[in-house]
Amino acid sequence: MADSLVIIPTYNEKENIEKIIRKVFSLSISFDILIVDDGSPDGTAQIVKRLQEADFSGRLFLEERKGKLGLGTAYIHGFKWALARSYEFIFEMDADFSHNPDDLIRLREACLQGADMAIGSRYVKGVNVVNWPMNRVLMSYFASVYVRMITGITIQDATAGFVCFRRAVLKRIPLDAIKFVGYAFQIEMKFSAIKYGFNVQEVPIIFTDRTEGTSKMSTKIFQEAFFGVIQLKIGSWFKNYNK
Repeated sequence: MADSLVIIPTYNEKENIEKIIRKVFSLSISFDILIVDDGSPDGTAQIVKRLQEADFSGRLFLEERKGKLGLGTAYIHGFKWALARSYEFIFEMDADFSHNPDDLIRLREACLQGADMAIGSRYVKGVNVVNWPMNRVLMSYFASVYVRMITGITIQDATAGFVCFRRAVLKRIPLDAIKFVGYAFQIEMKFSAIKYGFNVQEVPIIFTDRTEGTSKMSTKIFQEAFFGVIQLKIGSWFKNYNK
């Protein structure tokens, strides 16, 4: 078993799932993969099962859930699965190649060099986003500005979903108390890691919008993030992070 696990939540990713799995397994460093599939009606889970049986037994794992339960709960499910095993480095990554699998090695190296949480950041060195319409770029960029303004944290890409956690971070954060399920989940995990005193670093990446499949962004997800940031800040006033 590898010391690194890549968690990939999926919902209707049949166009991408086999390619992303094979790419991760082709890297020079060994990573295991956990797919958390929310009952994809397009057969994503069946593709994963075929790959398990044919090529990647013991390295590729699948957890199937009933219904579309949200990104945050998929990652929490995956985090608990990883903590029940001996993985030291636990990653979040999208299935659609918006995150370059080659950068997994760079995020892992950042944690080896002292980071407790390494974030694949689109904005730490300018704006590194490819194929997004300008309104989407501006919304994402100024969302992070808003998060910094409200919470006081200094992360440039607060909604980033390409992350490496050291095991100790996920053991320390009370996962059952994480409230949010959309992009606010990503903000909450970074905010929590910082409040618990962990070393959170940003690693510059180039983010490329998906070319196949359908984006999961929605107005509801955006609203959760907008109002969730205020809830996070207020809630932190009444929470003891030194326990």
